[in-house]
Amino acid sequence: MSDDLSALARLSGVQLSYTGQMSERRAASPETLRAVLAAMGHATGSPAEIRASVDAARSLAEAQILPPYVVAVPGTSRTIGTGGTWTLTLEDGTETRGRGPLPPLPVGRHSLVADGARCWILTAPARLPLPKRGWGVTAPLYGLRGPGGGLADYADLAEAARALAAHGAGFLGINPVHAGFPSDPAQFSPYSPSHRRRLSVAHLAIPGDAATGAGGALIDYATALPARLGAARRQFEASGSTPEFDAFLASEGARLTRFATYQALAQHHGPHWSSWPAALRSPDSPDVRAFAAAHQDAVRFHAWLQFLAHEQLSAAAQAAREAGMAHGLYLDLAVGTHPHGAETWSDPEGFAKGVSLGAPPDAFSKDGQTWNVAPFNPRALIASGFAPLAATLRAQLRYAGMLRVDHILGFERAFWVPDTGAPGAYVTMPKDAMLAVLRIEAHRVGAVIVGEDLGNIPEGLQHDLAESGILGCDVAQFMPGAAAGAYREAALASFGTHDLPTWSGWQDGRDIDARVAVAGLSPDAAETAHSSRARDVAKLLSGTGGATVDALHGFIAASSARLVALQLEDILEVADQPNLPGTVDEYPNWRRTLPVAAQNLAADPRLARAARIMQAASR
Repeated sequence: MSDDLSALARLSGVQLSYTGQMSERRAASPETLRAVLAAMGHATGSPAEIRASVDAARSLAEAQILPPYVVAVPGTSRTIGTGGTWTLTLEDGTETRGRGPLPPLPVGRHSLVADGARCWILTAPARLPLPKRGWGVTAPLYGLRGPGGGLADYADLAEAARALAAHGAGFLGINPVHAGFPSDPAQFSPYSPSHRRRLSVAHLAIPGDAATGAGGALIDYATALPARLGAARRQFEASGSTPEFDAFLASEGARLTRFATYQALAQHHGPHWSSWPAALRSPDSPDVRAFAAAHQDAVRFHAWLQFLAHEQLSAAAQAAREAGMAHGLYLDLAVGTHPHGAETWSDPEGFAKGVSLGAPPDAFSKDGQTWNVAPFNPRALIASGFAPLAATLRAQLRYAGMLRVDHILGFERAFWVPDTGAPGAYVTMPKDAMLAVLRIEAHRVGAVIVGEDLGNIPEGLQHDLAESGILGCDVAQFMPGAAAGAYREAALASFGTHDLPTWSGWQDGRDIDARVAVAGLSPDAAETAHSSRARDVAKLLSGTGGATVDALHGFIAASSARLVALQLEDILEVADQPNLPGTVDEYPNWRRTLPVAAQNLAADPRLARAARIMQAASR
């Protein structure tokens, strides 16, 4: 490996090696480093280009008079720079000029220009308050209509929230509701969205939806989604223009128009911009403007779909709160976005190109994982004052009293896997700033933040999360020998997640059998996995005192964690898990309906029993 390549990696925060989950040391190859650095925007095609990139990076660092950002506490004064003349622009646009120490600053992201340079000041509360002890339920939104009910909608979500609230649940957690790819019903994974700051239209409640009542135990998106959108089109043509919609258009402005233009383009040219004519791949091109002018009705229709989704998700959030839920909806922020969807098209400079987020090799995936989602480019993120991150968080907290940040390990370091097929490498992220932005946005609305801190956890990250008042995830499947008192206080405790087997499925090893059937797990590996599972089951049952779901719920309720999440699949005794990681079409991911529809949940005795267990534990 050349000295220049190593130097450029160090200057750019690309880690030359890392320790894997099995304590092995792995070094990044030259091919990996070239691809990852190119994804950041460096020229790495030749030794001369690499040398020029090193010189440019060093020159930039040497010329940096101010730090690119500073994390501050509200109400404190400090001096940044030489103490000379400065211009301060608060997040609300208020501008002041002065000399010497800065005045105490309010919560927010502020811009300081001094000595000919810019510094972003992220003024955040040092810590978010921990929630009171409580409990809630997580459920698959798409499956809330029960068998034969078809694809569930936001009205079903409101109904489920009211039913759970009637039994004392403090929150209802669902899969991400980011905007997907309505022009391609095959792309329905909630964790590979087109745009995380826009909403899914797959869950719209539309009168006359022909898909209502269609289907069986598995949702048929290829039938349900076109039928729902067809009904939506008819409703739009009949009554789409309203003063409320016009007000929404005005308030959302150019950002909504850009997204709606993308959706209209996708109808004509396919869901991914990478396959479009070159002239349409830039949102600011003359050809895109000409298309929007020629297809104003289509653009307006897609904007109206977003208006409808906003109205309906807002109504579900309000229903949850009015029914008595302490936190209301518990939404999920996907770790990344589809590399060729609306989000990367709208903000091409904000994302790394030619790489995907993923995970390094471990005991469960010997070749590592590639998630096929684009990461934020840390260089662009810092330069923007973390605006895309703040906007993405704000888009979720508009509706949620609790927010789960998927794979929050990526706030410390993100594993980038090159599209070339080279192994991945870790990229250091501006953790202190990202956590500060998270605290800023959560503080503004009084939200609880849960960080999914599972996997190969960087040393010190969990301490930093706890110091920020961000709850971690304590999952019983991953700590089968732990006593209830060993769970962290600053955590959300659960038996599993949407990527893991259900209570009954875990005890029977159904996930292992599924991997044999559809994911290529060998019989020998399966036998080893079953033996390991049997030991884990025995350990956990020694703590629960029984194999029933009631015993499990009693154990989790007694944990030290401030919040407990019960999975609706476990309450309703579902055997199969909703998602089998590492599979796409081989397993019916994100398609299983629940055995009980939302409107019947309130009367289900199993939910009432789970609620009594939570209440007996003073939750």
